[in-house]
Amino acid sequence: MRSIWNGAISFGLVSIPIKLFNATESHSISFRQIHTEDGGRVRYRKVCELDGEELEAAEIGKAYEDADGSLIPITDDDLAALPLPTAKTIEIVAFVAADSIDPLQMDAAYYLSASGVPAAKPYTLLREALKRSQKVAIAKFALRGRERLGMLRVVDDVIAMHGLLWPDEIRAPEGVAPETGVKVRDAELDLADALMDTLGEVDVDALHDDYREAVEALIASKAGGALPPSEAPPETGGGKVIDLMAALEKSVRAAKEARGEEAAESAEVTELKPRRTAARKSAPAKSEAKTAPARKAAAKKTTKATAKSTSAAKKSAASPKATASGAKKSTATTAKKAAAKKTTPRKRASA
Repeated sequence: MRSIWNGAISFGLVSIPIKLFNATESHSISFRQIHTEDGGRVRYRKVCELDGEELEAAEIGKAYEDADGSLIPITDDDLAALPLPTAKTIEIVAFVAADSIDPLQMDAAYYLSASGVPAAKPYTLLREALKRSQKVAIAKFALRGRERLGMLRVVDDVIAMHGLLWPDEIRAPEGVAPETGVKVRDAELDLADALMDTLGEVDVDALHDDYREAVEALIASKAGGALPPSEAPPETGGGKVIDLMAALEKSVRAAKEARGEEAAESAEVTELKPRRTAARKSAPAKSEAKTAPARKAAAKKTTKATAKSTSAAKKSAASPKATASGAKKSTATTAKKAAAKKTTPRKRASA
């Protein structure tokens, strides 16, 4: 590896000459821009706005644009002359617990190597002190024209440094969390825990970039004059409202099967019915319990009414006889009155 910075670690009055190396590298595939009509390469040219002349990299410097639009030239010598103790020194300012560093602050990672034989002893001393204390060192250093924060920790037998963002460079997560209130049931948390336990741990070294491999295969096939068959990506169901309980249970079963475990050994989860359905089913039971005495009272009233109607029916059954005898009596009386009227004129005539 090629070092990108030479300096020293300032550990109190101890100075440790070191070299800085990039600890990471990118394996992502880079593309060039082309003209889609003829495939010609599209390039960027750096041209001076005043004379229209194309410039080489050695002819380009830095400048700060003021509020009024004017440019203030800043040279590398100007920056090197700044009274910064961290210009060539990684200055350790404190030792803290590793979990006190927010992962959001972590930036690029570097390896620190002892520069020369005399630096081996103090370098090893700092490394072993970090190991035994189980702490990390917070430091300030200057790199690429700006002062930065760093966190020193031990990786195997090497001191590694993570660049840290300044606290004011971390945005507050305002307006990111769901605005609507959501309640999570214990049964759902139990299923989530079961899924987490089933997935278990993973060997990070076994993970790889599937997208990069697919792009490399695409490039190789097109370079050979063939185009691999395109496959539609599987539907993930994003944006759809799902049954959370069912999805969690299915995920647990799938994780069990992926790990070679039997489905019967999956987490003992009983599908819970929604609370609304239970409430609807329990409501009739409560209403029946409340109306049971009323139903008994209504039954008694119905029994009494039935008895009264039965007696009335018996009376009505006997009434035709009385009506017939009354009709006979009224007929006889009428006949007698008619006979009396007829006999009265005869007596007057004979007189």
